[in-house]
Amino acid sequence: MTSVNGSAQTLQPAAALARSPRRFPGESTQYRTARNALLAEEIELRRHIERVAAQRRALPAGGEAPQDYRFEGEHGPATLFQMFGDHDTLITYNWMFGPKRERSCPMCTSLLSALDGEMPDILQRVAFAVIARGPIERLVAFKKERGWRHLRLYSSGGNSFNRDYANEDPDAGDNAAFNVFTRSSNRSGSILRHFWGDEMGPQTADPGQDPRGAPDPMPLWLMLDLTPGGRSTDWYPKLEYAVMRT
Repeated sequence: MTSVNGSAQTLQPAAALARSPRRFPGESTQYRTARNALLAEEIELRRHIERVAAQRRALPAGGEAPQDYRFEGEHGPATLFQMFGDHDTLITYNWMFGPKRERSCPMCTSLLSALDGEMPDILQRVAFAVIARGPIERLVAFKKERGWRHLRLYSSGGNSFNRDYANEDPDAGDNAAFNVFTRSSNRSGSILRHFWGDEMGPQTADPGQDPRGAPDPMPLWLMLDLTPGGRSTDWYPKLEYAVMRT
């Protein structure tokens, strides 16, 4: 049983929907049987993702932001409130490029490169800010180096945002983190609230598994999950690769 537009809907069993009419050249009977069984699991996974998203949307009101944090942006100072622009929802990503790093985290770079291409669409619905403790000049220089066009960068080097919302120790390393904030108004003015933050990490990882959130936000891993070799356990993205010839 699920709800669509507020009305209850009875779902067909996934196995009933998984009787795919598709056939690929040369496939065996054994392949088709296994593929249909996998398709049933993929349907169940999609349904579970929908249930989790609905549960997330139904969260009670989160805590008010303790302050209207002040950041250094590409075009001057900006507060958390100002990052919303015309939207009432703001997604922030804590980028692992603090003052102690010589170069950006390769995993963050891979993710942000993908998000840069999606940003014109994302910004139609919500605001999005990329936050790091490094100096803004350094962040912008790396943005130009990678050819990012749409990401909006902010330095949190002068405030406690990373400590408060990315669980960072300023004297230690950087943490990557997604957070979602909402903005509403009452008679006293605007209220900034924390809506959701990712809380999965090494402490929640299963044995032999890289720590990651769910759903995984990285297109890189989603694509590799479709392949026979999968993600592998001994390969991670790099900032540069040898020139590939075709």
